[in-house]
Amino acid sequence: MIKQDYFPLINQKLCKKCGLCAKLCPRKVLESGADGLPFAAHPEKCTACELCVSHCPDFAIELKSLQDNEHHGCIDK
Repeated sequence: MIKQDYFPLINQKLCKKCGLCAKLCPRKVLESGADGLPFAAHPEKCTACELCVSHCPDFAIELKSLQDNEHHGCIDK
């Protein structure tokens, strides 16, 4: 398995917890937590297809480099 370079980062203040990103992700990178907030449960599976980014109605998702970021899935901006 090839390790990917990017993962989706969710801005908690913008996300309205609709779950669309988790439903659309073809690799099941995103999952919803107990509070409904999505997070990158499997960042190593991300192919940077940007389906989550382009379909998020709240503009709460951006792709980040695995090497440059320690949050792996959620940040409170």
